[in-house]
Amino acid sequence: MVRGLAALLALCAAACSSGPPLRSGATLPAAARDSPQRYIVVTVRNPVSMSRAASTPRGYDGAGAYTVGGVARSLSRALAKDYGLKESASWPIALLSVHCLVYQLPADTDQSRSLAALRRDARVESAQPLLVFKTAGERYNDPYASLQHNVQEMGVAEAQTFSRGAGVRVAVIDTGVQVDHPDLPTHVVTRNFVDNDPRAFSADAHGTAIAGVIAAVPDNGIGIVGIAPAVSLLAYKACWQLTAAGVQAACNSFTLAQALAAAIEARADVINLSLAGPSDPLLSRLIRRALDSGIIVVGAVSSDGVRNAFPTGIAGVIAADAIENGHRGTDVILAPGRSVMSLAPQGHYDFYSGSSLATAEVTSVVALLRSQRAHLSGQQAAAVLSAAAAAQPGAQPPVPNACTALDLLLHKNLCSGS
Repeated sequence: MVRGLAALLALCAAACSSGPPLRSGATLPAAARDSPQRYIVVTVRNPVSMSRAASTPRGYDGAGAYTVGGVARSLSRALAKDYGLKESASWPIALLSVHCLVYQLPADTDQSRSLAALRRDARVESAQPLLVFKTAGERYNDPYASLQHNVQEMGVAEAQTFSRGAGVRVAVIDTGVQVDHPDLPTHVVTRNFVDNDPRAFSADAHGTAIAGVIAAVPDNGIGIVGIAPAVSLLAYKACWQLTAAGVQAACNSFTLAQALAAAIEARADVINLSLAGPSDPLLSRLIRRALDSGIIVVGAVSSDGVRNAFPTGIAGVIAADAIENGHRGTDVILAPGRSVMSLAPQGHYDFYSGSSLATAEVTSVVALLRSQRAHLSGQQAAAVLSAAAAAQPGAQPPVPNACTALDLLLHKNLCSGS
């Protein structure tokens, strides 16, 4: 069933589908596709008389086109100034005698309140959200998407209608990653704090799997779906594989300290630590520095379920665990962790299990939230995730639904059944 894109913009697409290229300024920026809830559609009256050449419905296609008059231009600029809006795209609609504008809302602005104020403004002909529609096919065209039970359990497809993590920098501190995997985005920042071996970096399985859970490219016709595919990924190698063919890896205080410092200096928004170990004074100092600078840190609960170790023993770190491990605690976010499909080196795919995968899933949902609230704290994120899990009917124990989490964060009713 069709689910959104603004009706007026759909009309534009229908009118121009077989005509000339879009006018300059009539193309939406990519950010509007990734985060449509940050944009609104406004129309103002455009009392411009069409010339004889433009007297037909198709007259605005060519010479003598229906253009934007001085009144509409003045109104557009005044509205932008008065409400702190940024014009992102516009299109004069001859059929309706209006000028249609897409405005970007200021950061942390409530869309509903802005629209209510605009609708009361006599200068505004109409104001609405930039809605999103879906074609009536499968959610994704990635052939293994149907095997990703974690994506289904966590309501990822619906959440991605509203957020894909755009503008969020996620540092994965782990083993290396096959950054040229065909199912990863092309721009991944890498640093190696273990050795100078690029071949080993690309052959590392654990980091590749974690990166895939977070950022695998959806709807590219291959592989799987990442939960937060629009994030900027920082792949920092601080761990090394213990065997050539396995996923077990080890790190130490020195390599982890270098990677953590680099992530803080790079101004990461979220740090993913799919690892656990003893309490470490140096690493604890760096984690506290990250938290104090506004970075959200997500760490894996150790295999015994105890939170007195690194990193989850540090106050402020979001603790994640696989729901299948059977550990319980009000201060732990549970997520699917058994037979999670993700990327494998050499362009392959595989199933993985453990709290490492659950940690990457929690990091991904945090990125979806941080994309919508740039100043979201770790404490706030953890509270939203806990509430989103508790809101799931019949799930015992529940995992957080990503779309419900966005509902709770934005105080909206975005998701069906929420």
